[in-house]
Amino acid sequence: MKVVIFSTCVVDLVFPNVGKAMVEVLERFGCDTELPSRQICCSQITNNSGYVRESQKVMRNEVDSLLSIDADYIVGPAGSCVNMLKEYVVRLRDDPVYLEKAKVLAAKTYEFSQFLYYVLGVSNAGAELDATATYHRSCHMTRLLGERHSPYALLARVKGLKLLPLPNLENCCGFGGMFSMKEPEISKQMVDEKVDSVLATNAQVLISCDPACLMNIGGRFNRRGEKITIMHLAEVLNHNVDMSRVTYVKDDPLTLAEWPHDAGMTAELIKEA
Repeated sequence: MKVVIFSTCVVDLVFPNVGKAMVEVLERFGCDTELPSRQICCSQITNNSGYVRESQKVMRNEVDSLLSIDADYIVGPAGSCVNMLKEYVVRLRDDPVYLEKAKVLAAKTYEFSQFLYYVLGVSNAGAELDATATYHRSCHMTRLLGERHSPYALLARVKGLKLLPLPNLENCCGFGGMFSMKEPEISKQMVDEKVDSVLATNAQVLISCDPACLMNIGGRFNRRGEKITIMHLAEVLNHNVDMSRVTYVKDDPLTLAEWPHDAGMTAELIKEA
């Protein structure tokens, strides 16, 4: 199975180990990965700042770069950025040539946890992390991409990991791309509330599927002198792996009791997931 890696600019510039972990997990499960060299950015920040024409140039470059390799799937480590790729069908709708390319791109593209759980069908990636942790559910991944189940499903089977419910789970971390720059005081208050919620759990580790959120919350941890480890889901699933522990959804689905409290799962939702 050929998989193109959509690396994202935040991972490239701030969290390269997240990209490495994602690739190692995917290759462990038989994926042949390749990273197109001409990637720049999904253009979300420039587009949301009102630079529509400029951002469309970046979008076209991203489309051409990611489709330059004949692959079965495109996988990225950030729910927010993956959602932006899928929105190209709207953003490029007035360009007939790139609209068709954008449709192909959208159909092939998955966020990392989605791909691992729904496409590869993994329920236990074989990882082990002896720690207490809590999970930050990013706004864009939850509300725009519409994904909230796959990260919890994969975390539920990490050996040694105790996942604690995060208070005020639905609250934004305050980053929002340019929002944190245009409204720094409001952003600071929001991230402080998120940090306080994490601290209230007494967790040792904060996990998320969006590197930008980890950058923002982790930065605030540092400025406040808090000693909490931040980890992307890919790093968790790449930690102390024993392939003898690996199981698949079709053979070993999660029971209702196994789903973490934050996931809000019911028997009906488990059937859908």
